[in-house]
Amino acid sequence: MKRDDIEPIRGPGVIASSLPFSTGIRAGGFVFVSGLASADENGRLIPDTFENEARRTYENLGRVLEAAGLDYSRVVQVRCYLSSKDDWEAHNRIYREFFSAPFPARTTLIGCLGDLVKYEVDAIAYAGASEEA
Repeated sequence: MKRDDIEPIRGPGVIASSLPFSTGIRAGGFVFVSGLASADENGRLIPDTFENEARRTYENLGRVLEAAGLDYSRVVQVRCYLSSKDDWEAHNRIYREFFSAPFPARTTLIGCLGDLVKYEVDAIAYAGASEEA
């Protein structure tokens, strides 16, 4: 794979950031999505209840997937970050609103976000076999 084979994902509603990272990157047959949280399309955080932050986070993920021509069913791995263990049950309930069996591989870390947001996710989606295969 050459550097030219790696492209950023851009599209309507995909969060733009002034920080040095891409919201999503297509590389070969995969799309890698950076950590997303409860934010508007300019990257401004929107503090809210855990449930609203989690849903807004997954809606942001959905916009990146859509811009890449994919949907939630193509996600193969999700890493979830919760500010509080008290939100574990709500996290699993809301997760099921966006993913169904067979569920993506998942890692969940608790207590690692500080106080800026209550929830964050990053993901990897499978877009299909690379043309170079």
